[in-house]
Amino acid sequence: MTKEDSSKLVLVEKRGTTTIVTINRPHKRNCVNGPTARALYQAFLDFDADPLIFGPLGGNFCAGADLAAIQNQDEANPMSSEWSDSLPGPIGPMGPSRMILSKPVIAAISGFAVAGGLELALWCDIRIVDTTATLGVFCRMRGVPLIDGGTVRLPQVVGRGVAMDLMLTGRPVKAQEALKLQLATCYPTSYEIVNDASALEQALALAASLAEHPQTCLRNDRLSTHFASPIRDAMIKEFELGLETLTSGEFLEAISKFFRETEAKKLTKL
Repeated sequence: MTKEDSSKLVLVEKRGTTTIVTINRPHKRNCVNGPTARALYQAFLDFDADPLIFGPLGGNFCAGADLAAIQNQDEANPMSSEWSDSLPGPIGPMGPSRMILSKPVIAAISGFAVAGGLELALWCDIRIVDTTATLGVFCRMRGVPLIDGGTVRLPQVVGRGVAMDLMLTGRPVKAQEALKLQLATCYPTSYEIVNDASALEQALALAASLAEHPQTCLRNDRLSTHFASPIRDAMIKEFELGLETLTSGEFLEAISKFFRETEAKKLTKL
């Protein structure tokens, strides 16, 4: 297998006052491995001074952690439980999900935003979807835990009842239902009708609008919501429980079964 160029795992593009951060692993449905998580974290550190859009490439926002990298020391996601009080915060398994930035981050969701990809979307301040979007806790079927804020942020966004439904079933949520659940929106803001424009186009328009507001007020009001709902302790507990899952025989058996089934499908197509 050809080794990936680490400098191209995450792309950063400047458009006017807006910075677009994109995962660049379309062959993996933009799944995140260790090097990608670290590149994402650095990208958000570098561009904290700008409005940010976290967007899709290759048709998918992010399909979660790269399961093939879990047992590879060089490719595995960062898995430290250390979490200092200093801002913007430490790196998480998916990269920036433990950070508190000084400006808004918009998730432009096309294609899959599932498992760890959903956790990244939940970390963002606003989630924009288009007609291609599918969200969900797909890791439920693989025995993979939500370990990067999913169990904490999802109930905050959609309420505990809906969050339990999505977390326990792992079912897919298409764009129209995501609007209804207020898991995501469109721009101009709508929780009723999915916009025909791409998620990236909508997010760019929203970012331009946000950039026109008085910035000190916007940033401080936004930061206040983060500090009013501290999630650090809850995420540390989530991480502890997730590690217990990852070291269990159930997890290893589920992942082995997944790779056997994937290989069998490949052979069937030949």
